[in-house]
Amino acid sequence: MASNGYGAVRAVRNAAVAVLALSSSVFAEPVTIVALGDSLTAGYGLADQGDGLVPQLESWLKARGADVVVQNAGVSGDTTAGGLARVGWALGPEADAVIVTLGGNDLLRGLDPAGSRTNLEGILQETAARGLPVLLVAMPAPTNFGPEYKAAFDAMYVDLAAQYGAGLAEDFFAGLRAAGADPSDPASLAVFMQADGIHPNPEGVKLIVEGLGPKVEELLERVAD
Repeated sequence: MASNGYGAVRAVRNAAVAVLALSSSVFAEPVTIVALGDSLTAGYGLADQGDGLVPQLESWLKARGADVVVQNAGVSGDTTAGGLARVGWALGPEADAVIVTLGGNDLLRGLDPAGSRTNLEGILQETAARGLPVLLVAMPAPTNFGPEYKAAFDAMYVDLAAQYGAGLAEDFFAGLRAAGADPSDPASLAVFMQADGIHPNPEGVKLIVEGLGPKVEELLERVAD
């Protein structure tokens, strides 16, 4: 009887250890962030894809102690409409959070801010339905389309972030501005940009990551909550 009792206790103990081990492996899984964007996210024009926004951001976060995987869901040339069209399949079951960096190509084409707003709202509705926290990264409009266009375009990010409880990075190029560059002044940007004057070089990406990084850390905190 004693040996049988001990065997039963041992069996329970072993089962408990197995459960704890399984739980530990589950909780040890890294947080997966999906970066939904355009060529700026995809790493367009960079000879070494390791220099792109996604790998540099992941490295920046890991260097600061985050256990994270950042997935590159950037498609060159994508507008907000393109992002909306593919958000459903871009977010796999492993997604824990989303970064949305869209609008740059809408600006290049002078698209109606009302349409861009509707598209971004559709993306946020999809992420909300999945219970995923979001960081919305704004692409401030230039002044060449007029003050009304700029006001409407810039406001959509602020309004939608507030409406859907998303985090907001008010300027994708904040890191470049902090380094003294002005996105509206090509001369001041040249050292941080590729030859096309639109896409950042590796050093430019590094500065952009330094500007966005703290906002992404806030996003990770929301995942933990």
